[in-house]
Amino acid sequence: MFDLIMKDILGTPAILVGLFALFGLLLQKKGIADVISGTLKTIMGFIILGAGAGVLIGALDIFGSMFEKAFNIEGIIPNNEAIVALAQNSFGAETAMIMLIGMLVNILLARFTKFKYIFLTGHHTMFMACLLAAVLSTSGLNGFALVAIGSLILGALMVLLPALLQPTVREITGSDDIAVGHFGSIGYFAAAKIGKLTGNKEKSTEEVKVPKSLGFLRDSSVALALTMTIMFFVVALVAGKGYIEKELSGGTNFLVFSLLQAITFAAGVFIILAGVRMLIAEIVPAFKGIADKVVPNAKPALDCPIVFPFAPNAVIIGFLSSFVAGLISMFLLPVFGLAVIVPGLVPHFFTGAAAGVFGNATGGRRGAVIGAFANGLLISFLPALLLPVLGSLGFKGTTFGDSDFGVVGILIGYIIKLFS
Repeated sequence: MFDLIMKDILGTPAILVGLFALFGLLLQKKGIADVISGTLKTIMGFIILGAGAGVLIGALDIFGSMFEKAFNIEGIIPNNEAIVALAQNSFGAETAMIMLIGMLVNILLARFTKFKYIFLTGHHTMFMACLLAAVLSTSGLNGFALVAIGSLILGALMVLLPALLQPTVREITGSDDIAVGHFGSIGYFAAAKIGKLTGNKEKSTEEVKVPKSLGFLRDSSVALALTMTIMFFVVALVAGKGYIEKELSGGTNFLVFSLLQAITFAAGVFIILAGVRMLIAEIVPAFKGIADKVVPNAKPALDCPIVFPFAPNAVIIGFLSSFVAGLISMFLLPVFGLAVIVPGLVPHFFTGAAAGVFGNATGGRRGAVIGAFANGLLISFLPALLLPVLGSLGFKGTTFGDSDFGVVGILIGYIIKLFS
């Protein structure tokens, strides 16, 4: 029963968000038809978002294989899912308890403090709970003390980080109805601040003047497909026809295969945007019930793609800029005596794209480029700095990818070292 609740219900983001929508609609005493429709559409929106992410990640994995072959790069690729899977053998029960109690702490803090955010990105909640269990264990903590301290830290992060981003989220969305609940927040905050310092928000990425002959580029899906086609073709030509047709494409011509993967990537982004729109349309009205009855004025803090529809051009720019920063970091990291972090395309797409949107909101086109570049540096250097903390636990070969995991893990590791 415990596994059912923790892994299959609370550990499944679509079900978690659906439960909150159901609870909210029931509190508003909506009719049975509205309750069923609102709950199912909320879950459906999240599943569509996840399906788009799956399509996109499939194309990125192929691009990553081609990239490694083309440039013969070896190093550590940050992957949240991989390190959590490794850690479950040692800290599975602690992770589950920190996640469950941390969510309760989140609701209590939202109810009794000015930070009115309910963090609904379930998989990131689990990832952070796992990080906290692993790092706190290095101090000699175990049992009740480990779970209690981990839960308090997790619950605090679940309200404080959305609050940190909310002023910029209001600029992005034009409203105060939703928040961003994603543990890449330090990267987005840095992008917004750097964008403000270096750019001009009046010159938005969404107002780029396109000649009539190139009018088709106004469609972000087409622009993204063309951008990714160029990237795939360049990497495919270097990786070589033989490798791609033997190892990846199943005999399909390597350029045709690359073209299809580029368009598949763009289709994945299109599906994500459709899922986000459906999710917002359902979760915001449903959440009103929770806000009115349980946590007055509460806001749902949702996954980072929630901001993508508000600046689709910034999504493309942010991804590319963050990825370039990751490539440059590969050569800089050894200079500082750090392990080589190979840029993972999944974290660079999701956090880089979101950082581009945040940078654009405060600094326009220049803000999107420089802000996302700063995010790319953060998600390259922070995982490298986190490695020694995790290495002592035997988790070598991978590390957490997004900025908040690095900041939290390094800070706790430093505090433990200071007092041990």
